[in-house]
Amino acid sequence: MNAWTPLLLPFTLLYGTVTTIRNILFDYRILNTKRFTVPVIGVGNLSVGGTGKTPHIEYLIRILREQYKVATISRGYGRKGQGFVMASPEHNYTQIGDEPLQYLSKFSDVTVTVDNRRARGIKKLLTLRPQTQVVLMDDSFQHRWVKAGLNILLTDFRNLYVDNYLLPAGTLRESIRGAKRADIIIVSKTDPIFPKMLRQHVTEQLKPLPHQKLLFSTIDYGAMVPITEAAVTYKIPKKLTILLVAGIANLYPLEEYLKRTYENLEVLRFKDHHSYTETDIKTIENTFSNIISMKKILVTTEKDAIRLLHPSLVPLIKNLPIFSIGIQVVFHDEDKETFDEEVKSYIRRTLKLQ
Repeated sequence: MNAWTPLLLPFTLLYGTVTTIRNILFDYRILNTKRFTVPVIGVGNLSVGGTGKTPHIEYLIRILREQYKVATISRGYGRKGQGFVMASPEHNYTQIGDEPLQYLSKFSDVTVTVDNRRARGIKKLLTLRPQTQVVLMDDSFQHRWVKAGLNILLTDFRNLYVDNYLLPAGTLRESIRGAKRADIIIVSKTDPIFPKMLRQHVTEQLKPLPHQKLLFSTIDYGAMVPITEAAVTYKIPKKLTILLVAGIANLYPLEEYLKRTYENLEVLRFKDHHSYTETDIKTIENTFSNIISMKKILVTTEKDAIRLLHPSLVPLIKNLPIFSIGIQVVFHDEDKETFDEEVKSYIRRTLKLQ
């Protein structure tokens, strides 16, 4: 709780009332939810961003793409325009959003679509790609116009939904009672080493229902990938200064990793899903130039790289040694086997009914 929280509580009460009424209307089917015969897996959260939806969607793609025809449906946050779009390599993030473009750039065999009205989007997707066997619905938990057959709820280990408040006092989009709709709850961004005692403590806090699986994941960081001409020939030593440039909701895991791995770290922050401008590039250049070191590079996230590589910005950043660092989700202990089997058994059951 911060100093402003008590002042915001009346607005939180009003917001909570509105979202509760909305959920009741869906629960009693006064507002209609669309169901599809194809398996639909939803990945979402109760809070506003920062729980790791994108890498968990990518994890699902990796475990499913060799066996099934996989498609994704996203809102396309931050894009210009609305309506249904089937992504292609000709699109940039202003047309489909940074996360869908990231999926497309990494998984060319997956159908990537966006639509602010997901029910309409899935219907069009299945019309255009009738061979689709699995739909992954990104940021789905509050989008109750579509009934996901398997609901996956994410919560950040350092900001569990039970310790949070509704907007605007906190970052929750709806009451924690909404967690009961989840089939699987994943505590994301845990430390790489996660003791069983801590696992038990979190379990006692979240109190999963009997039908719910409570699992724990962490982040594995990949190699530095050059994204500019200047970075291609750069040799990265361990002892160097890194300027981290990023516009994502929760940056702390990446900061901690870079601090553990390299000598010095400086951070230049932008808002989540920030659209970089020429002025921003000048700010980045000046900040980088002011670092007193001969051994220095710029590092950004995969999602930020998508936005920095907009055609209008490529000529402006080509002389900066910018690297992106990829991430993958890793489950603790037997949780990987449990999660994979829960997902695949749901898909097998659903496809048998078609």
